[in-house]
Amino acid sequence: MADNVLVRVSPSSAGEIGWARAAAGLVLGGLSGLILFLAWRSLGWPLIHDAPLMHYVAWRIGEGAVPYRDLFDMNFPGAYLLHAGVLALLGSGDLGFRVFDLAWLGGTCALLGAYARPFGMGSAAAAALLFAAYHLAGGAWRAGQRDFLLVLFLLGGAHLVARYWEDGASLRPLALAGLALGAGMTLKPHAGLWWLVLAATAAEGARRSARPWWRAGAMVIGFGLLGPAAVAFWLWTAGGLAPFLDMLTRYALPLYSGLGRAPLWQALGGHPYGRDILILLGMLAALSLWRAWAGRELDIRRGLLLMGLGYGAVHYGIQGKGWEYHLYPLMGFAVPLATSWVDHFQVQERHRASAAILGGLVLLTVVLGLKGVEAAEPQWIAEKERRVQSLVRDLAGRVERGRTVQVLDTTEGGVHALFLLRLSQPSRFLYDFHFFHDVEHPYVQTLRQEFLSALGRRPPEFLVVFERGWPRGGFERLAAFPALSAWIEEGYVLERERDGYRIYARRSRP
Repeated sequence: MADNVLVRVSPSSAGEIGWARAAAGLVLGGLSGLILFLAWRSLGWPLIHDAPLMHYVAWRIGEGAVPYRDLFDMNFPGAYLLHAGVLALLGSGDLGFRVFDLAWLGGTCALLGAYARPFGMGSAAAAALLFAAYHLAGGAWRAGQRDFLLVLFLLGGAHLVARYWEDGASLRPLALAGLALGAGMTLKPHAGLWWLVLAATAAEGARRSARPWWRAGAMVIGFGLLGPAAVAFWLWTAGGLAPFLDMLTRYALPLYSGLGRAPLWQALGGHPYGRDILILLGMLAALSLWRAWAGRELDIRRGLLLMGLGYGAVHYGIQGKGWEYHLYPLMGFAVPLATSWVDHFQVQERHRASAAILGGLVLLTVVLGLKGVEAAEPQWIAEKERRVQSLVRDLAGRVERGRTVQVLDTTEGGVHALFLLRLSQPSRFLYDFHFFHDVEHPYVQTLRQEFLSALGRRPPEFLVVFERGWPRGGFERLAAFPALSAWIEEGYVLERERDGYRIYARRSRP
């Protein structure tokens, strides 16, 4: 391993060694300063965008609602359980979620350091610092995203399988790896691909050391099933398993998976500094791999990181929507690979490679700093905050206990306002985009009819229609749902029109 490599250097190279180490120290010091700056500025980040949706679902479950039966959503149940834990332990405010996000970031960075420790202390520190800077530079909307949370489980599984390869004395690391990956699959099923890769890797490690290969693979597979099985049992006992499977097989896989797909490289151009970060990390990772190959140091840890890059690319590509936070798994593997050569600066004949790696890290630090400054207080988040607070003021004190409000929205703030007011909806639909794509499909027609039936059984006090639809459309999208438009016109009157939404009030009450 890198720590144990003894290198004989000449006195003339001592100055180069000292310079390289000093330069590396300056780069890591600069990264540390950037992280402190970004972390301090992040303390005021609001709960925004996707996180309030999961908070709302977790609150409704706490009130007795059954996921999928009473709340139609494409997310997997592990996200609800995590957010329920946040609400129980840290409360529902902005600060509580910041504590959770920063604590999870700290755990992920500690794991990155542990994974990269065999490459050297400098590599371990650089991996942890670079990933922290990447996350904090993303802004408030990326806090607590499921793909970010997933990195801890993906990298944890890789770290444990690598430990098994390195000593192989016990199967316990493989059992823990399976548990970690199973937990990850309850957040996003895409983690199942990495679970299978690591099971095959564990089996190969056992075969190479003349141990039963099937036992090693079975440990990862078997323990990986425990988490999903436990969550499935919870859903079954609550009455949500059948609705979950119905949503998954009849809507999420055949319909939602194809919605809003974008050319992925083109989508990267829409991420602030997205292509720059990816290109720089890719160049550093390629250089580190080249030096490892030339020095015959392409060990299991670098090998797993290389396979992880492949998984991360598939994770991003298979979702197809081009959203920035879908890159987290790719970044989680790219960062420790890109920094895995930091501790080889003392080798005289590699000073050119060392200079290239240092230069790349400097550029990455600058780019992440620029991204972090731009993302600190973006206009769109401020506008969304104002919209949420405006709707809260419009509805506060006007809905009697036990009555409901229905929002037609996706992530523009409608559900967030309901969460702050602790108001429920008369239907199980959190979002309205289900009704405006693939409209001739029988399942979408079924969802439309269910929605109208729910509104008819429990007419809401107010109906709030948000202007911006997803993936497209404005207020005019209601015309594509004639039965809903007619129902609104018959029983409701436009009471208020604000920036970004309209409030319809019931014409009469029983």
